[in-house]
Amino acid sequence: MAQIPSAADRVYLVTGGNAGIGYFTAEQLAGTGATVVLGSRSVERAEAAMEAIRARVPGARVRSVGLDLADLGSLRGTTDSLELEVERLDAVVHNAGVLLEGSERRETRDGNEVHFGTNHLGHFALTHWLLPLLEAAPSARIVTVGSFAAKSERLDLDDLQSRDGYRAKRTYGRSKLAQMHFGLELDRRLRAAGSTVSSVVVHPGGALDSLTPSRPPVHVRKAGAALRGTAAALVLQGKHAGARPAVRAVLDSQISGGELWGPRVFGLRGQPHHERLWAQLEDAETARRLWEASTELTGVAPAPAS
Repeated sequence: MAQIPSAADRVYLVTGGNAGIGYFTAEQLAGTGATVVLGSRSVERAEAAMEAIRARVPGARVRSVGLDLADLGSLRGTTDSLELEVERLDAVVHNAGVLLEGSERRETRDGNEVHFGTNHLGHFALTHWLLPLLEAAPSARIVTVGSFAAKSERLDLDDLQSRDGYRAKRTYGRSKLAQMHFGLELDRRLRAAGSTVSSVVVHPGGALDSLTPSRPPVHVRKAGAALRGTAAALVLQGKHAGARPAVRAVLDSQISGGELWGPRVFGLRGQPHHERLWAQLEDAETARRLWEASTELTGVAPAPAS
């Protein structure tokens, strides 16, 4: 897209819109005139993000909703709150996620491994509850933000909860791969049901804080960070640029469901472009089995209303 189109009559939800790539996704979408809802666990962080967006986008229409993807039982309440505020959703960007450090395996309150339970299962269940709002729009879009870290991973369908040989970064990569499989399988099921909602998968490439412009108080680039990031900028980018594939997937009506979008240069930096599906993402049987496991673990199955 040569320029960001106006979307003054649209409503978008960005999960994790209070920080990182989610913040910049929300900021860029707010620049279209759309109403942008930030899904956040923290009221204070959401307020700070909204203030930062308003400082950059005069007249920005932003609001927030409480969202805790690690608590599956709370998600229906999130959508109930949304339904009191908006009549429809034109898009949701499934961006929120956790990446923990350390060797200790942790679980959500539902007893799921925290990366898999938050990044994948939380968005899986949230989609179920959001579908009525999405189907109320003429042609809504679900945008799932994966990760370049997932490209080197494969799902272990016999150990989705990472009980065997837990490693935080590997588990994170697999949780993002699960999200990407979900986004593609979701689109297949939406198409089969004749839904007007479509599902697109994106990833931000390599997005570093040191290459990200300041947005106080949400993000303040430390002195010297830009200089240290000079060499990295040859192959990586900031989080403001990492948000562009998701923004493009929300706004570009020419993008079709079931596509994968990421940065043009080695998949790590540059303008968004349509990528060929990674080899593991072409495995529809793995996606189907993941869907079945996710349905069992969450008790819901995202599907168009009958």
